Amino acid sequence: MIYLDYQATTPLAPEAREAMLPWLDKFGNPHSPHRLGREAGAAIEIATAQIASALGDSDDKGRLILTSGATEAANWALQGAVAGARRKIVTIATEHACVLDTAEWLAGRNAELVILPVLPNGLVDMEAAARAIDERTALVAAMLVNNEIGVIQPIAELAQLARRQGALFFCDAVQGFGRIDLPLDACDLVAISAHKVHGPKGIGALWLRDQLEWPAMIHGGGQQQGLRSGTLSPMLAAGFGAAAALTKDRVEYDRLHISNLSKLADDLFEDWILNGDRARRYGGNRNLRRDGVDASRLISELRDIAFSAGSACASGSGRPSHVLRALGLSEPQARSSIRLGFGRYTTQEELCEAAAAINQAAARQLEWA
Repeated sequence: MIYLDYQATTPLAPEAREAMLPWLDKFGNPHSPHRLGREAGAAIEIATAQIASALGDSDDKGRLILTSGATEAANWALQGAVAGARRKIVTIATEHACVLDTAEWLAGRNAELVILPVLPNGLVDMEAAARAIDERTALVAAMLVNNEIGVIQPIAELAQLARRQGALFFCDAVQGFGRIDLPLDACDLVAISAHKVHGPKGIGALWLRDQLEWPAMIHGGGQQQGLRSGTLSPMLAAGFGAAAALTKDRVEYDRLHISNLSKLADDLFEDWILNGDRARRYGGNRNLRRDGVDASRLISELRDIAFSAGSACASGSGRPSHVLRALGLSEPQARSSIRLGFGRYTTQEELCEAAAAINQAAARQLEWA
């Protein structure tokens, strides 16, 4: 199997696996006061520090609260933002479903919602953003790197618009964390996920800027500063911490590797149209369109290559990608698009082999059409 679906999830790093294995047998509750508990608690503290450092918070500018994943973190960020006097949320049409669906749910409970359009290249319409972000705005939510098309949004500029109006800025940094620089100083809240950076599934985090008062997500035992109660998993935390530390240690190597693969992909798929801006993008994401191709059929035919037609979270809905439709693509164009994601463990040989198979299968479809 050639794996080209790095936006959906990433292979577990050997270093993360090694960090997790001891905690299959060490069963102490990390919130207990005895030696076993203190040992487990210390592992979580070390992991949290590793994650915060990889995020760019080496000066303790904020608090990192571990969650079940980025979806929970995004839900918490949006719900917490409208708990005060302001009730307006401004976000972007190409955001992940965990942001858009939560925002729509809040809109059904008396929150005001503005969904900003994007230009044909996938970048947010900044003029529309400037008009929409006003003194009533509680939160501006924007994704650092789009999960479907890889476009990098102007986070710092959007955050500046929010701060001028006294609004908070939330960044879904899931696809960018450990891959590109995050302007952490511009953010008030940030969501990240372990399994997008070669860590385990089932754990993520919400970073909150210091002095930011925030309502608790889960009540109970008072764990994690009383903001999210529940017994934490030392095993998942250790895996997340090791994976995060690895992204920091390998950042230059990983970026060079992705850059080389990205250039190769441009040559291998020269007959395809790139969806999204060509310059402002993360190189490990290629959303490609070849009009007349049936993407779902292509994926079904090529069973030894793992790639997708869009977000894994929405792939079972049967609906064309909301991201591609926001770019102005027609439904047939959206259904003719595939997403290829490659990363740390992808080889050039694998990419070449996959490209040959995809191009041949696409050519057969067009010939038979």
